[in-house]
This record gives sequence, C-alpha cells and structure tokens, in this order.
Amino acid sequence: MFAENPIKRRQSTQIRVGNVLIGGDAPIAVQSMTNTLTTDVAATVAQIQAIAKAGADLVRVSVPTMEAAEAFKLIKQQSPVPLVADIHFDYRIALKVAEYGVDCLRINPGNIGREDRIRAVVDCARDYNIPIRIGVNGGSLEADIQQKYGEPTPEALVESAMRHVDILDRLNFDQFKVSVKASDVFLAVGAYRLLAKQIKQPLHLGITEAGGARAGAVKSAIGLGMLLAEGIGDTLRISLAADPVEEVKVAFDILKSLRIRSRGINFIACPSCSRQEFDVIKTMNQLEERLEDVIEPLTVSVIGCVVNGPGEALVSDLGVAGASKKSGFYINGQRQKLRLDNDSVADQLEQQVRDYLQQKIAVRRLD
Repeated sequence: MFAENPIKRRQSTQIRVGNVLIGGDAPIAVQSMTNTLTTDVAATVAQIQAIAKAGADLVRVSVPTMEAAEAFKLIKQQSPVPLVADIHFDYRIALKVAEYGVDCLRINPGNIGREDRIRAVVDCARDYNIPIRIGVNGGSLEADIQQKYGEPTPEALVESAMRHVDILDRLNFDQFKVSVKASDVFLAVGAYRLLAKQIKQPLHLGITEAGGARAGAVKSAIGLGMLLAEGIGDTLRISLAADPVEEVKVAFDILKSLRIRSRGINFIACPSCSRQEFDVIKTMNQLEERLEDVIEPLTVSVIGCVVNGPGEALVSDLGVAGASKKSGFYINGQRQKLRLDNDSVADQLEQQVRDYLQQKIAVRRLD
C-alpha cells in the first residue's frame, strides 16, 4: 500500500553462512549473540532457540577457551540456525570449532600472531567453506593506530580493518565480511561510509555497547538507520545490555520502519489524546503482547478518533478508527459493516487479525 522503497542498496559480493546468504541481493540478515556461559550447553541452546524464534537468521556464540569449544560442538548439533563463533587471539580454538561445524569465524587475522598460524586458520576456513568476519571496534584499536590518530576516528577504524583485509587478500581468501563498530554514532557511521567505498565484501552493521534496552535501541536506530537509508549494510546486530531476544525485536523494528524487511505486525497507533473514543494505550499493550507470536508481515492501524483513523486505515491491512460507543473497522482500506465495541477493541481486533491471517494462508495454499 506504499510506494516502492527508494533506498538503493550498495552492491556487495555474496557469501554464505550456513544456509543464509549475506550480501548481494539477499535480505539483510539479523543476528544476535548469546550471553550465557558457553560451557553451559543447555542454557546456551535454550537461548539460541529463543533468539531464533524471535526471527534471528544467525546467532553468535563466544568461544574463549578450548573447554568452550568442546561445548560448542554439542551446541552446534542442537542449533536451529547457523552459528558464528566469536574467537580472539587463539588460532587453535578456530581450528577446533571449524572441525565441529561452525558456520562463520569471527576472528581478526592480524591478531592471531605468527604467519603460520594465520595461514592455518585461513586454509582451514577455505577447506571447510567457512567465511570469516573481521570485526574492528573503536575501543580496541591497535596501539600504533591509537598513537597515530590520538583517538578513535573513522579513518583509524578503517585503517585497522584494512590491515586484516590485506592479510586475507594476500592469502587469496575473499569469503569474508567486515564490521567497524563504535559506541559513538557518528564515529561508527563515518567509518562504515569510508569502508563501503574501499571494499566490495558484505558489511556487518552495529553500534557497539549501545546501552540499555531503551537508550541502546534509540542509538542503534539512529546510527543503523542512517546507514541503511544510504543502502549500506548486509547484516546487523543490535547490541543492548538486555535480553538478546530484545535485540532481534529492535532490529526488525528498524528494518520495518525503513520498509527493508518485515516480520510480524507493523502497528500504526496514535499516542492518544482527549479525542480518543477508546483506551488506545491499553489496547496497544494488549495487542502487542497477545499477537507477539505472529510472524506474517501485516500492518494494523489503531487510531482513537476519526480525525486520522480512516486515513491510516486506507494504508493498512486492518484498521480501527475510534467513534462514539462503537468504532469503525476496515479491511484492506475498505470500511466494513462490522463495528467494534469500544469496551473490547483489543479482544475483537485480535480475533479479526487471526481470522484475516487464516484466510490469507488458505488463499496462498490454493495458489
């Protein structure tokens, strides 16, 4: 019901992480990261399953020790989605998780150490068809780069990233993606803009250490929104000091707002005022909680009065426009004879949404 998305996406090469394509014309992939102890296999598997159920395409798992690598073997066997192993410095861990079926290695080649160790990891990745993510962070730049620039700058982050890229280029390995994350929005955005002009590989977006659930979501939406609107980005993670499931929800909210990718219900709801004919805030709280299981893309407008209600309903799959005692109800922009009782809008609208989805699925099966 909206015009075509005006965003022209940056053309990147494409890599495969398990069964998920990253870059090129593939959908922008959403990922999160477990925060359980990796050695606690049951807890980690349970969290991966919850993250996947929320819609994540990939999940990253920290593997800091060989003990964690052994646990990763069991975790991988039970994961419903591809797994990225987060590894720092120890090349032996990378070799071990590769043997156990990891789908992507997050390890910076330049931090591994000796040339023979770097080559061992790259050759192993090549043999197992495992891509690598180069991950640069503003808070952990190399000492000489910090000294050169004095403080983290976009140029400093990109110079660090290109050091690792150059190593992979020298070893004739092109199956990689790159991130240049920072906790400062302008620093991260500037770095990604520079990097996007220098390489063709996919870019993994993120505002690192963004903060708690509310502030971190806002910061991530601003930074990633700027980049995505410019067509930059092939996969992303929202970094929140919160439940990883919330990271996935925020990611899809950002993508939905930019009309890049949809999952679940896109609610259009007024903030409510004295014109409202039913309790909009209460209704929205109930609907968001009750319809959280819906994954089919759908737009539902919930407007408390007739000033904007009919207009929003015209661009919604289902819509409610508040009126005295009973409110107007719309399907695909068309006013229905049915009117919803203002005392039970949430109950009735929930049922209408589920009926609409059942009919939509039935028609799809006939086609």
